[in-house]
Amino acid sequence: MIDIEYSLNTGRVIAQKLLSASPLYFGTLTPSNIPDGIAGVYAIFDERSGEVLYIGRTKNLRRRLYTNHLHGPKTNARLKKYLVEDASEENISSMDDAKQYLKKYCYVKYIVEDDTVQRGKIEGLLSYLLDVRYIHEEH
Repeated sequence: MIDIEYSLNTGRVIAQKLLSASPLYFGTLTPSNIPDGIAGVYAIFDERSGEVLYIGRTKNLRRRLYTNHLHGPKTNARLKKYLVEDASEENISSMDDAKQYLKKYCYVKYIVEDDTVQRGKIEGLLSYLLDVRYIHEEH
């Protein structure tokens, strides 16, 4: 049987842990300031509004944030793709525009989680709790 109170408290602790994490700003992001070999769940925030743009999970935080999100092509950089395709983002019409937007306005916070199943659960939980703007389609 599910202990709802325990689950609610666990969800609250996870969200608070993420929100209290130190931000990594895309404008100053280098491979050396992202821990190597770390698996976890991350949230990308718009500094101006405080809105959570994207929640993701990864086996390798450094590769996902630096190589994929910041420097990756459309196939690997979902957030940049979403920004380019978002009609409300009138100033973003190319992947380079999206990259510059990330560097100018966005930061990431993350929590470490080694277990694949737990990462998936945490990603879903945080996507709901933090009302993420962009969620990739089911397949």
